[in-house]
Amino acid sequence: MIIGTRGSQLALAQTENVARLLKEQGVETSIKIIKTSGDRFTDRPLHAVSGGVGAFVRELDDVMLAGEIDIAVHSMKDMPTIRPPVLPTVAVLKRDTPFDILLTYDGSTLDELPDQAIIGTSSLRRAAQIRRYRPDLITQDLRGNIDTRLRKLKEGLYDGILLAKAGLERMGWELEGEILSPDFFCPSPNQGTVAVVTRAGTEAEAAVSRLDHTESRIVTEIERILISELGGGCTTPIGSYAELTPDRKEIHVRAEVLSLDGREDVRIDEFIPMRGGVEKARELGHRLVKMGGKRLAEEALLQISRDACDSGDSYDY
Repeated sequence: MIIGTRGSQLALAQTENVARLLKEQGVETSIKIIKTSGDRFTDRPLHAVSGGVGAFVRELDDVMLAGEIDIAVHSMKDMPTIRPPVLPTVAVLKRDTPFDILLTYDGSTLDELPDQAIIGTSSLRRAAQIRRYRPDLITQDLRGNIDTRLRKLKEGLYDGILLAKAGLERMGWELEGEILSPDFFCPSPNQGTVAVVTRAGTEAEAAVSRLDHTESRIVTEIERILISELGGGCTTPIGSYAELTPDRKEIHVRAEVLSLDGREDVRIDEFIPMRGGVEKARELGHRLVKMGGKRLAEEALLQISRDACDSGDSYDY
């Protein structure tokens, strides 16, 4: 079977892990690299590429629908909330660390960084959360693969950079940094999770389904439900995080929406029962909307569109 993936080091590491897991199940695979718009246009903020939503996903979907690949491997946080029914997420792999990590040039923590320190990130969510936590810091866009971002930090182009801790783990890189608390830096929905997609009704679907991790699927579904009514996807500062309590009877859920400048936010932080958790998550999602979450998401999307027009960019929003 042919597995399609982006060509970045991280994407290849994730795909090679899926290939290894399938081989353990007796399934032989080969890997095909697909270059996506999100990889080609590294001179632009990610939210300016194909409208931002699914920038790394759509083209793999197209290649799969054309029959050129049997399986696609994605960082689940990149996947749009609404997916084609013919391309099910057949397996959610066991989740890695879901939190953000701050790496700094001189080893400083977030609280120790001096005024006007420059923080690099490609995430509107992380940028808004930094502005909320420390308005004195300066956030600047940071694109490129993980090794490129680390190189820019070492060169002193940034005082610190924000990354997903899971990416470093999958690369096998043990770098010292500050893991940021979800109380102040709620992760992106499904951060730290790898999703495996196939066409429905195929041999690939049957093979990949054996890789599914039940607990990871439960919490990632809850995270998606929490923000499903907000719209905007990765083009807006939205966080959503769910984790099972040790007794597996409840799910601790956090979700928030921020303005781009971080000055305004709405958030929820509650425990919901495992039984009936989907319905309760929908209720909390509706509450986020009523609290003003949808308004913030729409205002952020509008501001992004205006900024692109003011700069002369002709991106399709």
